[in-house]
Amino acid sequence: MTTSPTPLAVEQARSRLDELIVIDVRTPGEYASGHLPGALNIPLDRIRQALPEIRHAAARGDVLVVCASGARSQKACVLLAEQGVSTANLTGGTGAWAAAGHELNRPVACETRSSWSMERQVRFTAGTLVLLGLVLGLLVHPAFQLLSAGVAGGLVFSALTNTCGMAVLLAKLPHNRPRAARLDATLETLRSR
Repeated sequence: MTTSPTPLAVEQARSRLDELIVIDVRTPGEYASGHLPGALNIPLDRIRQALPEIRHAAARGDVLVVCASGARSQKACVLLAEQGVSTANLTGGTGAWAAAGHELNRPVACETRSSWSMERQVRFTAGTLVLLGLVLGLLVHPAFQLLSAGVAGGLVFSALTNTCGMAVLLAKLPHNRPRAARLDATLETLRSR
């Protein structure tokens, strides 16, 4: 059974926030930088692992999936829909939520590993690689400029396909991974709903 994800506008989500099960699919670092009140952090690459708990929670209430802009949460919604789990996707993500002037919760500083959003991490990494390719191309050998060209090509491909291979790789770094105990606690919270 496949169900299609329902888009939910910021004001619709805000009016129903106390009755929704909110799952934030961003990395733990992004989640720590600010998330919807009551949101549970299950990174996109961990959705399949959390499927039994999400299915259990969805049987008891409506599930709202969020990310920074709505792209990753849409992917999570599609994945969950393929597994027969009905979900809604927050249109515009936490960016739209904050832009509308609504509160974002932030955990205590000592509990976080990183506060850089994935977009910022990608921009930093891409910029560093482009500069490195140009500098090495000037100082060592012109062939190093291919590194800059490769990153530029990757950025164009990313924009055309609305995917980001660099973000996928960066999400696997330790500071972007949930601690096992934290994910276990999140899944336990979902089981109890």
